Parts: sequence; C-alpha cells; structure tokens
Amino acid sequence: MQTIDQIQNFEGKYPKQLWYLFFSEMWERFCFYGMRGMLTFFMVTQLFMDDKSANLQYGATQAWVYAFTFIGGLFADKILGFRKSLFWGGLLMITGSIILAIDPKEFFFLGIAFNVVGTGFFKPNISSMVGQLYKQGDSRRDDGFSLFYAGINVGALLGGYFCIAIGKGEFLTSIIPANLTWNVAFGLAALVMTISLLTFTRTRHQLGTIGLSPLKGATAKTFVWQDIAVYVGGLLAIPAIMIMVANTRYTDYFMYLIGPFSLLYLGYEMSKGSAAEAKKLVAALFFIFFSIVFWAIFEQAGGSLSLYAANHLSNELLGMVHLDPNGVNNSANSAFVIAFAAVAGTIWVWLAKRGMEPNTVVKFGIGFLFLGAGYMLFFSGRFFADANGMSSLDMFTFAYFAVTLGELCLSPIGLSIMTKLAPDRLQGFMMGMWFLASAYGQYVAGLFGASISPDPNASAVEKLNIYTQGYYDFAWYALIAGVVLIIISPMIRKLMQEVK
Repeated sequence: MQTIDQIQNFEGKYPKQLWYLFFSEMWERFCFYGMRGMLTFFMVTQLFMDDKSANLQYGATQAWVYAFTFIGGLFADKILGFRKSLFWGGLLMITGSIILAIDPKEFFFLGIAFNVVGTGFFKPNISSMVGQLYKQGDSRRDDGFSLFYAGINVGALLGGYFCIAIGKGEFLTSIIPANLTWNVAFGLAALVMTISLLTFTRTRHQLGTIGLSPLKGATAKTFVWQDIAVYVGGLLAIPAIMIMVANTRYTDYFMYLIGPFSLLYLGYEMSKGSAAEAKKLVAALFFIFFSIVFWAIFEQAGGSLSLYAANHLSNELLGMVHLDPNGVNNSANSAFVIAFAAVAGTIWVWLAKRGMEPNTVVKFGIGFLFLGAGYMLFFSGRFFADANGMSSLDMFTFAYFAVTLGELCLSPIGLSIMTKLAPDRLQGFMMGMWFLASAYGQYVAGLFGASISPDPNASAVEKLNIYTQGYYDFAWYALIAGVVLIIISPMIRKLMQEVK
C-alpha cells in the first residue's frame, strides 16, 4: 500500500489515482444529471402537477440532495471515512433508481428519497479524496480539479441528454415499448451507477490510506457499532425525506434551520483553531454566500428552463440538426464545459505569465457577469418567437454558452478553494458546506421558477413573455452580484492570506 507522501509526490500533471476517481464520478454524475433532467418534465407530464408546483417540488428535491451532502460530509469526517461513505451512498442510489425503474409513478417519492440520501453520502466525499491527492500549496491542484470537473461534465452530458430523450420517447423508439420509456430511463440511471460503484471498489486499493475511517485507537467493536449506527440513521432518514420532499412546506422549515445550525457549528470549530485559520474560513463563507446567488439563477436549468424548452423551443439547431429541446437544455452546458474548459485554463495561464491573471475572487465576479449575459440571451428569445410562442433553439443554445463561461469561472475554482481554505480536520465539513450552499441555491431556484410560472390558461405567447421577463430580472441580479464581488475582492483576498 502506498503512503500519502508517495501518492502526493507523483510525477507529471496528474496522479494516477485521479483517473480512477474521475471515472467513478463520471458515471455517478450520469445518474445524477439524468435524474435531474427528468424531474420537472416528469412531474408535469406524468404526475400532472402544474408548472408552479413542479418548480417548487424540483427546488425542494434538489435542495435536499445538496443539503444531505452536508450531513454526509460530516459523518465521513467523524466516523465512516470517505471510502465507506461513498460506497454506502452508491448502494442507496442504485436502490433508489431501481425503485423508480419498477414503477416511477407509484414509487416516485420513495425512489427520489433513496437517491437524495445516497447522493449525500457519495458526492462530497469523492471530491474531498481528490483534494487529498495533493500536498498543500501544490500548483497542480487546480489542474486536477479541472480534470475531475471535466469528468463530471462528460457524465452530465451523456445522462442529461439520453435519459430525458428515452423517457420522452425520442430515442431508441424502435426498441423500447412506448409504455416503458420512463422505466427504461430510470433503469439506465441504475445501470450506470452500478458501473460507478464497481469502478471505485476495484481501484480503491490504489488510494493508500486516503479516505479511511478517521477513528483512531477505537476497538473493532466500536468501529462496527458506529458504522452500523450511521447506516441505520441513513435508512431511517429515507421516509422522513420522502415526506418532506412531497410536502415542500416541510422543506421550508428545514432550510430555515440547517443554515443557522451549520454556521453555529462552524463558529464552534473556528473557536478551536488559530486566528489565521479563522480568517480563511471567513473568506470561505464569502465564496459560499455568493455561490448561493449564482446557483439560484443557474439552476433554472432543471426547473423553469426545462418547461420553457419543452413548450417554447423548436427542435432545429443550426438549420440542419434536429435535437430534443429538453435534451439540449440538459446537456448544452456540459458540452460547452468539455469543449472550452481547457481553453479557459489556457487563457488563465497566458494571463498569469504576463502578470495579468485576475485573482480567484475577481474570477468569481466575472463568472456572475457571464451568467447575467447568458440570461439576457434567454430573455432575447422573445424576439425570435413565432405567432405560436415557439422560439429559436439556436439562441437558447448560445445563451448556454455564455452561462457556461460563467460556470467555468466559478465552479471548478470553488471546489478547489474549499479544500485550500479549510484545515484538514474540516475538509469534509467545508466541502459539505459548499454543497449546502448549492442546496440553498436550488431551494431559491425553485422559488424563482415558481414566481415566473405563467397561468395555465395563458396563451403560448403570453407564457413565453412571462418566462423571458423573469430571465431578464435574473440577469440583472447576476450582473449586480458580479460588480459587488469585484469591488470587495481586495478585502476577501486579505482574509485568504497566502492561499491563491
């Protein structure tokens, strides 16, 4: 077994262990983004919810997914370790996807609850293991997270397009019976999650001691009972999550509580460390707060934009390619990330060599400016609509290009900066905090989407205008946030100290 020092002293650009985590995460993200892309459309067309209710339901579901990453990160830090947590989460996700594949209408909320808890145990901990492949101060860490982020997007691209296309009956129609399309779509998510878990279990011996249980000096009996307690707790959480996802009012109560609690716990942990450590954690909180705003706007992708794509977009791209609009909505962002992530990295390197690279905080601000530009382009869809309220898929896709540039400035850096600013004892917790911020972003995204949901009796053109006016407002929220962040960037940089 390799030691951590041997792993971290790798030669070249990437450690070999990164590739194993890359593929495990890629297939898990196929499952996750495949599910995400189906949720709102499925609830409206198969469960017959109205647009407003579906947006609130989507926001609640996604909020729970990311909120549970906070809890999963905490248990991994204190009891299970990253490896056991990841394996347990993967099993729960496979179970949830199989339940949905059996009867997605009858068992919808039960299957979703399994996936919520499973993702919470899986997602933050694989990211934390990536961070531990590098020594503090290793300049290659950002490159490693960028590659890992590319793996996320390959999975998101494939899952985002194929799952919804199969469910809607737009793909493999000659093979899949019309009455089983949604069963097969959810079953595909179960299959790829199984591949993800097998990839991890077959390669985990290459990780040395990374991800093992943090409990030291405990007896074997203590290890077993504490592990069992966490597993049982996870299972007991499933019916509670099922109830709270189905009734968004309970999600409201939870979101009012979990944020203040996490801040109080962080304050307690900060009191145990040094002043320098505390300043870095305060800087991390600035990144976390602004990420909430970013994701609240960005995540219209799974809610209001999903319904907008289904009802107001043509299926013709560039005048010659016919694609499912919902598939484009789910996968365009990931396709642009894959195509331009390396280009963006090259630009940062080019600027750095000339002493012109913006610091991390300013990059966050620039990300907001691109996000605002993207939503201005979504707004412009009203100017390309016909008399039936059908708009251009070309302009919609181009809007995602701008949104993606914003994401490239923020998200891969965000994963990396949490591992840089957090001390070793809080790595899993702070990664959980990062995803908890995403939970709040998803929650607010649902509220935003519901707020711009048109009246069911409105005409197609009226509905299109209501949606696009909402995107115009969101664009301004993003632009203002970007300007504010750039203005206060010197103060945040001072708190970060030596962290770049």
